[in-house]
Amino acid sequence: MRRYSFHKGHGTKNDFIILDDSYGMHEMQREFIQVLTDRHSGIGADGVIRVVRAGSVRDWDGDPHLWFMDYYNADGSVAEMCGNGLRVFARHLINEQLVASGSFDVATRAGIKHVEISRFGLISTDIGAATVSDEAVTVDLGDQSWDATKVDVGNPHAVAFIADDADLDALDLHGAPTWQPTSAFPEGVNVEFIRVDAPGRLSMRVFERGVGETMSCGTGVVASVAAYRRRSGFDGPVEVAVPGGELSVTFDGDQARLTGPAVIVGRGEFWI
Repeated sequence: MRRYSFHKGHGTKNDFIILDDSYGMHEMQREFIQVLTDRHSGIGADGVIRVVRAGSVRDWDGDPHLWFMDYYNADGSVAEMCGNGLRVFARHLINEQLVASGSFDVATRAGIKHVEISRFGLISTDIGAATVSDEAVTVDLGDQSWDATKVDVGNPHAVAFIADDADLDALDLHGAPTWQPTSAFPEGVNVEFIRVDAPGRLSMRVFERGVGETMSCGTGVVASVAAYRRRSGFDGPVEVAVPGGELSVTFDGDQARLTGPAVIVGRGEFWI
């Protein structure tokens, strides 16, 4: 039997298991992650974040002393980035006094991201460039179909806008959406369904690659705002309501900054 110490946290109810591994000793195997994230026989979460020094991460060629957010989806697959996970990761570093101030850099598979404590204890993070493609993509869910916008936020997104008067809650996201052409996302995609409620105000539901529907997706929120800006020409801050709460996005050119809450809810030991 092995014991693993863990913390549990969430960002707008997108929840994560955090494993401290300063010296890179944990083997992050797919089966292990699936056991941890199982909501009936494990701890339960949308993903697992390993807290490790960047120098212990294979193929990292930057500053080895940075903390690296080693993120895995619930199915054990590796994810390039996670906006909500980045804020929870930052909250953990702050709470555990692993950083010296409320302004610091974090290494991720999508590059280095800057983090700052914002107003009212919210956490603001640089997400980086959100690249909107002109490639024509459609998303299908059951017998419904929408034109979608392809957006790269360090990970892939397909953003579908439903009618402004449509019932977003009525969408059945128990099954995975599909897309055409399939070659647009050869490694899978996060699919966001967006309703425009007012200028600068969106509502979103999301089906995350490797997880299923989640209460929130930080990079999905950024992708949705990028698609909305392209579609509408709106250039100010955008508030996005997700089932788990609210997030805000601002852009400086094509560089996005995501602000929202991040909470550590507990700690414990897991035996396997």
